[in-house]
Amino acid sequence: MVKRSKVSIIGAGTVGTASAHWIASKALADVVLTDIVEGLPQGKALDILQAGAIAGFDIHVTGSNDYAATEGSDVVVVTAGIPRKPGMTREQLIDTNAGLIRNIVPAVIGASPGAILIMLTNPLDAMTYLAYKIAGLPRDRVVGQSGALDSTRFRTFLSMELGVSVNDTTGMVIGAHTDKDMVPLPRYSTVRGVPISHFMDPERIEAVVTRTRHGGAEITDLMKASGFTTAGAAVCEMVEAILRDRKRVIPSSVYLDGEYGERDICIGVPVVLGAAGVERIIEIPLDAAEQAAFRASVGAVREMLGGLKF
Repeated sequence: MVKRSKVSIIGAGTVGTASAHWIASKALADVVLTDIVEGLPQGKALDILQAGAIAGFDIHVTGSNDYAATEGSDVVVVTAGIPRKPGMTREQLIDTNAGLIRNIVPAVIGASPGAILIMLTNPLDAMTYLAYKIAGLPRDRVVGQSGALDSTRFRTFLSMELGVSVNDTTGMVIGAHTDKDMVPLPRYSTVRGVPISHFMDPERIEAVVTRTRHGGAEITDLMKASGFTTAGAAVCEMVEAILRDRKRVIPSSVYLDGEYGERDICIGVPVVLGAAGVERIIEIPLDAAEQAAFRASVGAVREMLGGLKF
């Protein structure tokens, strides 16, 4: 018998549910949804499972309130956490979500010591760093979703601006996973290999860059809640790269140990994702402006890390 891969998703909120939906729709693995709210992950899992009769997938989707159900996972995706609320300081958000991560990570790694950990809890780079520090895993097995989502938004806005298929666009976003501090890289973004500067003047490029930085906030302003569909699709992209050993180049938040001149920090850079997790960090040359923006982004993440209590 062929053993199916297993993916566990911690947190059955909108992003966790969307992630499970996308993974199931591509029949990548059996999926376990977990949450502390009784009945919530079970109900959402059953809802997704029933869609298989129409969508044509036969994988198992189950829900649980117990980490024991995640045992033997190949990939664990952590989406649990609270969003920043009106009147809440960044420090309060860090303290609250860090407390959750300190409980979740040891539990899931204890159940699945061979798993690759994908982090989505915000503030993303700080929580990825915390997870790496407490998981006891090599750095190639702890990765945060940052550029996978931000680059997808960049590509979408380029497609809309230029009137071309989004499948023919590439977009590169590095740096912190925040509106202010992410670093879109137009110089490394193309339409079917042709630099976007061939199609757009600097002012139009900057407008797309600005919209990319605020892509998540734009959705939140419109529907008064955080987006989730694209975040779930980006999780699926990362999971597929790992489970199918696709060697995809996806900007992700990873622990740096000298790359880009930085140490002891997690921040978004281009990486190769495959069966071993982060199989390689790609160091791309940055010009003076790009370097300055990246350094400022690093500084913002280090400031967040200063709010972590170990």
